[in-house]
Amino acid sequence: MKRIAFDIGDPALASRGGCVTIGGDSPVAVQTMTNTHTRDIEPTLEQCRRMASAGAQLIRLTTQGPKEVESLAEIRRRLHAEGIYTPLVADVHFRSDVAMAAARVADKVRINPGNFAQDHEEACARFRELIAVCRQCGTALRIGLNHGSLGQRILSLYGATPTAMKEAVMEWLRMCVEEDFYRVAVSLKASNTRVMVDAYRLLAAAMDEEFGCRFPFHLGITEAGNGDEGRIKSAVGIGALLREGIGDTVRVSLTEDPVNEIAAGFKIVEAAAMDFDGPVNAADWEEFIIRVAVRFGPDLLDCKTDDCDLEGSVVAGVPVAKADLERVKDILLQACRRRFTRPEYIACPGCGRTMYDLEGTFNEVKRRTAHLSGMRIAVMGCIVNGPGEMADADWGYVGESNGYVSIFRGKEAVARRVPQQEAIDRLLELIEKS
Repeated sequence: MKRIAFDIGDPALASRGGCVTIGGDSPVAVQTMTNTHTRDIEPTLEQCRRMASAGAQLIRLTTQGPKEVESLAEIRRRLHAEGIYTPLVADVHFRSDVAMAAARVADKVRINPGNFAQDHEEACARFRELIAVCRQCGTALRIGLNHGSLGQRILSLYGATPTAMKEAVMEWLRMCVEEDFYRVAVSLKASNTRVMVDAYRLLAAAMDEEFGCRFPFHLGITEAGNGDEGRIKSAVGIGALLREGIGDTVRVSLTEDPVNEIAAGFKIVEAAAMDFDGPVNAADWEEFIIRVAVRFGPDLLDCKTDDCDLEGSVVAGVPVAKADLERVKDILLQACRRRFTRPEYIACPGCGRTMYDLEGTFNEVKRRTAHLSGMRIAVMGCIVNGPGEMADADWGYVGESNGYVSIFRGKEAVARRVPQQEAIDRLLELIEKS
């Protein structure tokens, strides 16, 4: 089966980190995303510097409007002046005009074409215009579709299912093939590992059957959270697919310093290529939990086994305590949708649209709701994707603007314009009354 490959960035700068090839037989590339406001150039520059130093092979930035496109151009210029050539990806959500402007600046643009217009034919026309600009500028595209952002037309045909995700992406890929444009990667992210893995498998099979080739896959679990839970959940989904040969670039979305995503990504890629035998042995704790998730996660996810034996595991030459092994097993089984013994948290990593301290708020919500076993609680950065991406949650905390928060019960907003300093108390109050 032919695997499409293409360069992102300037091949002349490949030896200096300015170009990465994704797809084909190329190594899996690890990327991350800034969580600063792109218009705040100095903090964004500093974060990009740290990401590049940590080994990021692609860096994505929120680019929601013309001002952000201008800022992205300036950030790119200044990074290049400093000898930092890591390819930059513009993250555009709704505006095709912004996507086309970004395509003249960035090395790659991430879009969901279905968001370009409510009318499907209009969205198709705007997508074709974007393809033309990308062809002219040599810019790559990622068609990035998330489980929570399916359009009403697709939902009415297939429901909120992995099949709907696959069908939505195939529509846009058919247009790319019609236009003879193959500098395209695809992603089908979800916070539910089962949904995510099924969607990618369905899409890989559909590409094989219809096109006789595979576009590169960008893998990730969206809204994975942070800490051990976020790393294990990401490693389960990403690792399961990598071990099947599906996946060309990855991002581990963590609600913490995004630089941390890079080391976790490389460790998942490394673990997916390992032949495991005997107890899990790792140099550090992060490597250990990732290796456990990649080794045992696929069979648990596919219900080929009901448990995993972690006895004899060693970290940095020291046997892992039994209590720690049991905690890791509980997190793993929950990440694989097999056994729920603790709350399940859905939290985005934050980006330039986030207007509050997402990481600090998420940690406080976790601390104050740790006793609510089995409850699904979402903490989302903004209203753009929040309600859709947390559709499976029982309760949601979603940032608005100017220091306010909306609180959701399921898909319904039960409190709006709650001052941020009161919002966690209000969330707990509503949960207790329900």
